[in-house]
Order: sequence, then C-alpha cells, then structure tokens
Amino acid sequence: MPLALVVGAALVDDLRAPGRLLAARRSEPPSLAGRWELPGGKVEPGEAPRAALRRELREELGVEVRLGDEVRPPEGAAWPLSERYEMRVWLGAVAAGRPAPLLAHDELRWLSPGQWSDVDWLDGDRPVLEALRSRAGFAGC
Repeated sequence: MPLALVVGAALVDDLRAPGRLLAARRSEPPSLAGRWELPGGKVEPGEAPRAALRRELREELGVEVRLGDEVRPPEGAAWPLSERYEMRVWLGAVAAGRPAPLLAHDELRWLSPGQWSDVDWLDGDRPVLEALRSRAGFAGC
C-alpha cells in the first residue's frame, strides 16, 4: 500500500535571505498537542502537492504564499514520517495575509535559527530542520 502524502511549508521571512522560520504549535489531535511543526497537511486524492500546500496554508493560517524551492531529503523523494505517511516540504514566504492559528494550532512563532531548539518539534520535522540549517540563508547557525 503506498504511503499517504503530507505537505509542509518552511515559511520564512524572506525567500532570498531567510532569517526566521514560522513554527506552529499543534492543538490537535491530543497525541500531538503542544508540539511544534512546519504548517501543512494531507494531500487530497487528485490534488497536486503544491496546490494542497497552498490550500492547507489558507485554511490553517489564513495566508497566501509564494513557494520557493523544495527541501528534499538526502535520499528519496519525500521525508519519512511513519509507516503510513511521507512528507514533501517547500520553502515559502507569506504573499498576502498575516499568519494566524485558525485550525489545528493554538500558537505561532517566528524563530531565528538559534531559537529552533527552544520548541519541541514533531519528530518528522527534525530532519527537515537539519536540512534547512545547511542551506545558504541559515548557514552558520
């Protein structure tokens, strides 16, 4: 059985020279509540991944985004999350609106790389954060 696809956004303050990353604290389900993640969600059947990500960010945060490069894992096309899910992640920047925790989240924080370890990230997002640290904009952090 193929894995279900989840999409996430590494929302940054500037796609060309990122300095801060948006973290979203889960309010549901209870097993994830209180932990932090890159915002996003499940891709619906027949939906393109980038379109799903834009939809999820509109629903969850109330924003329109400009997507940049995909943040790819060292191996494979997607980041493994569990036995049932895998995730693709894109860099993104808010193009319209102001992020607010509308669905599934109760708090948002803009974090500089030095603050990334201040929050309890979901396990599946941790390797993505390591990949982001090696990108030019976050180098030296």
